[in-house]
Amino acid sequence: MGLQTPRAAPSQNTSQLEAQQLAFLESYDAHSPIAVAIQHSGVYATSIQLESVQHRPGAGVTGIYRVATARPVMPSTWSTGVYTQTSDHVDELYVGMTTEPVPQDAQGVVFSHSPYGPLAVWQHPLDPALPGLRLATDPASVAEHWGFGRTLTALETISYRPLRRAVIAADFDDGSRLFLKVLRAGRAADLDARHRMLLAVGIPAPQPMREPVADVVALAEGPGVSLAEHFLADGAAHLSPEQFTGLLDQMPAEVMTLPARDAWTDRLPAYASAAVSALPHCTERIRSLEATILNGLPQTDRGPAVPTHGDFYEANLLMNGQAISCLLDVDSLGPGHRVDDLACFLGHLAVLPAVDSRYVHAPAAFDRFARVFAQTVDPAALQLRAASVGLSLVAGARDSRRTGWEIQAEHRLTCAEAVLGLTAPAPALPQWPTDIPPRAL
Repeated sequence: MGLQTPRAAPSQNTSQLEAQQLAFLESYDAHSPIAVAIQHSGVYATSIQLESVQHRPGAGVTGIYRVATARPVMPSTWSTGVYTQTSDHVDELYVGMTTEPVPQDAQGVVFSHSPYGPLAVWQHPLDPALPGLRLATDPASVAEHWGFGRTLTALETISYRPLRRAVIAADFDDGSRLFLKVLRAGRAADLDARHRMLLAVGIPAPQPMREPVADVVALAEGPGVSLAEHFLADGAAHLSPEQFTGLLDQMPAEVMTLPARDAWTDRLPAYASAAVSALPHCTERIRSLEATILNGLPQTDRGPAVPTHGDFYEANLLMNGQAISCLLDVDSLGPGHRVDDLACFLGHLAVLPAVDSRYVHAPAAFDRFARVFAQTVDPAALQLRAASVGLSLVAGARDSRRTGWEIQAEHRLTCAEAVLGLTAPAPALPQWPTDIPPRAL
């Protein structure tokens, strides 16, 4: 039994259209609508470079571009009618462009068109879905709302998922740091409440510094270092896997009153489609892995509905020595299944060697944590769902700014296959412990 069932994959027509949109946003053809759009602000593009691309199967494709610009010089300085520039007039800005639907009255958005459908273009930070981004990236506003009398010394964008959310780090002269989480309209109060819910029962979570402002939640920096550092150093050999299941046991019953969200495996068909878009030459492998997981899931036990974190893996866990010191990123907190939280943990751990070759101890850590986690849930369900999470991470390796990302993406696919024993055993790959009952097929 479960709260959700896997979603259907986007239709073949939708997947084909989004593949064309993705290719368009990564091509030079995308530069023209950007150049036209920024002329509305009185500047001209002198160069355009794609910085990142986000593909959400069934929703659309979004690109972020770095644009070098120049303002027109006075007509009297033009030479033979050709536009020229001087260093005094050169600037740089970031532009977002998406195929996702955007309200026609969105402030600062210029609408355009491509051979594959409508486009919406905006200059950062005027993201049409993140009303607080402008506030959180403006030094004067940050000092006014969250400085509390201190002097702001630095602002840094930690992450930005266009049309979804952003995290901005604000440093102050007393050595403290705040993280400003910029959310879609109407979601900040809910996130603030989730942090306070966990803190009330003694779960270490970032402390909200004040009530939300313009859909921005300000959180104190959590103490400790990322669990990823322990996996990097020695495979977290001195950490007890039981303390992580114990942390989940502390989740308050109030979490069950929150909206339920899909787990990673519930969206497997969409993630598989994204992986195919990233690695078309691996289509057969990806679809075979997807089918193996989907065919095996009905024969497993997902377990009862319980309070879950929803994004439980090493990047969201801070450690102070051998103790968990902070649980981060509680946006997905809600009712779910313990096996999905543990699968999220193992799936991310499985692909760490593909993220960075220095994670040489990750396979041994995977074996140790899998043994403990499998004692608390159906081992077959855990194995399949961990492989599903690994597959969901394949498309995330896509990076248009560097060559060779396809190798890393395919390595992630291999790691996901290895979780199910679909590859030859190798020291550098995760292996499901042979003395745990095999997956049900």
